[in-house]
Amino acid sequence: MTLSEGSPIWTPEPRPPRNTEIDRFIDYLKQDSGLYFNNYSELWKFSVAETETFWDLCWRYFDIVGNRPSALSNAQPPIARELYPLVLTNHEMPGFRFFENSMINFAENAYRSFQGGANVVAVSETRPEARVISASQLWAEVSKIAQGLRSIGVSRGDRVVGYLPNIEEALVAFLAAVSLGAIWSCCAPEFGPSAVIDRFAQIEPKVLFAIDGYIYAGEVQSRKEVIEEIAARIPSLETVVLIDYMGTTDSIDVTSPLKRNWRDFGRDGQPLVFERMEFSDPLWILYSSGTTGLPKPIVHGHGGITLEMIKELALQHDLHNGSRFFWFTTTGWMMWNFLISALLVGSDVVLFDGSPAYPDLSVLWKLVQELEVTTFGTSAPYIASCMKAGIELQDDGFPKLTALGSTGAPLSLEGFEWLHESLGPKVQIISLSGGTDVCTAFLTSSPISVTYAGKLSERALGAAVESFSPEATAQYGKFGELVIVKPMPSMPIFLWNDRNGSRLRSSYFETFPGVWSHGDWIRIDADGSSVIYGRSDSTLNRGGVRMGTAEFYRLIEGFDEITDSLIVDTSALGKEGQLIVFVVLGEGSQLDDELIGRLKNEIRTKLSPRHVPDRWIPVPQIPRTLNGKKVEIPVRKILLGEPLAKVVSLGAIANPEALETVAKCLNDG
Repeated sequence: MTLSEGSPIWTPEPRPPRNTEIDRFIDYLKQDSGLYFNNYSELWKFSVAETETFWDLCWRYFDIVGNRPSALSNAQPPIARELYPLVLTNHEMPGFRFFENSMINFAENAYRSFQGGANVVAVSETRPEARVISASQLWAEVSKIAQGLRSIGVSRGDRVVGYLPNIEEALVAFLAAVSLGAIWSCCAPEFGPSAVIDRFAQIEPKVLFAIDGYIYAGEVQSRKEVIEEIAARIPSLETVVLIDYMGTTDSIDVTSPLKRNWRDFGRDGQPLVFERMEFSDPLWILYSSGTTGLPKPIVHGHGGITLEMIKELALQHDLHNGSRFFWFTTTGWMMWNFLISALLVGSDVVLFDGSPAYPDLSVLWKLVQELEVTTFGTSAPYIASCMKAGIELQDDGFPKLTALGSTGAPLSLEGFEWLHESLGPKVQIISLSGGTDVCTAFLTSSPISVTYAGKLSERALGAAVESFSPEATAQYGKFGELVIVKPMPSMPIFLWNDRNGSRLRSSYFETFPGVWSHGDWIRIDADGSSVIYGRSDSTLNRGGVRMGTAEFYRLIEGFDEITDSLIVDTSALGKEGQLIVFVVLGEGSQLDDELIGRLKNEIRTKLSPRHVPDRWIPVPQIPRTLNGKKVEIPVRKILLGEPLAKVVSLGAIANPEALETVAKCLNDG
């Protein structure tokens, strides 16, 4: 079977018997507010045209736990327009605020929904036996760790950070911290000390949760020296809580700050108390990839994330009590936050810490089968790797699986075809796109929409996504800049230490003033389906782990032998390419095997083993713009085969001969 772009590959069953959460939501809108919708497209148009009404109805339908100003909570439908400011202060981006003066806590809403019958299932290479953690066990452990945090003076607004893999302790530490009103942030343990310190030092954390080591692809990875360096170089840390993941915490020398052990931290049997926060008070801090400098600390709010995640996971993915949700991710990717947010809708959550290719690429598929996962998510590069490796899936081997999600890069048409043929017509294949910046997917599918091969089938409810021409007009059927033209609750409330908001504005609202510009190229067709053509920036995405070029430059150019450098990722449209580094050598230096070996080891240990470059090419100079910025995107386009004259105006380049040299290097080998 050969699919073409736009071929329908999954069609929802008629209603009845279909009875998804979004069907029930449509029924509620009819009964509560006299609103009638015949299909998803009509509902989406309403959700972005009547922003305030839509999000108010979401709060009411999902019965969000929290306090809202009495004027709105007592209102009867139809909702009076003069009450809208209590939902959204204004439509200006940036500057808007949702549900101002409403009080809420993410963990309290998770506690309400994740109760009897729901479980967390944890599997890892380090602890091979699957562990089933019941809701009562989870919340008992959360209350214990929360008491431990209270005992050392942690309270609202303090930063609590984790250097943790995707294990149950990471989930517990997060819930415990945010239950107190503290702000959570996390890095995956595969990040080296420079990458971690660049992130955490900016936010001045008070407490660090960390593991002593882990097993990845069958090999032991000690984190002893990394933890010691982090503790020594972040002066704000007062306490380091060590999790004995490998049984080696006693060997870690953390003299100051105070060293504590997870087992002895907090007291059992403590009451679980939730500190309600203002809707836009900080919940967690995620990080940009660091393309143009230090990674941006992106701050999301309690209310915006709670409301958006419940809407997204319940209405777009039909997750509920009885579902079992597994997305392969590390804690350093926003998909971890997406995964654990399934607690908000009462779904089981599967945590996995390990290599997706050890002992072979079938490991994740075996977990899906053995753990009876209903919704499985992974990355497009993983799917491409399975195809290349000849992994065979039996379409009757996943009796519980109803949906498979793919993100991290556009899923190729070949990927759609392979999944459709392997899993059969009953499994909905969902290609998603969103980002760390909004911590959600704004392009996705729905349980009541047809899924099309090679496309993202729908724009998410409440997400006013458009394709803009250079003249800032919405267009259909044409390649353009992905923008969001109306506020979403999960947009950042601010960037940490960005006191006047200038960094936030320059990051998202500079290209089209007052409009969120996301940095992706997109084509949206008349039916609302779309195709993503990749990033319009220079983020390096390897195996779902995103990093920016600035982090590499700080390491590479720290070598005495190298005076300048440029790194480019040639991956495109779901196909992983090469990481290529151009270097300018100092006088008398040579790019020999010994120097390359040291460079690779530095990147492997300080940043990420997934980001070790494939090729190193010496050049006389690095191409730069007239204002001194390295020319990354045009070089990437040249490496992908586009002609030099087409990708950049040489008049904008300070040293156009450097670009010509790069093109010649490619042609020569």
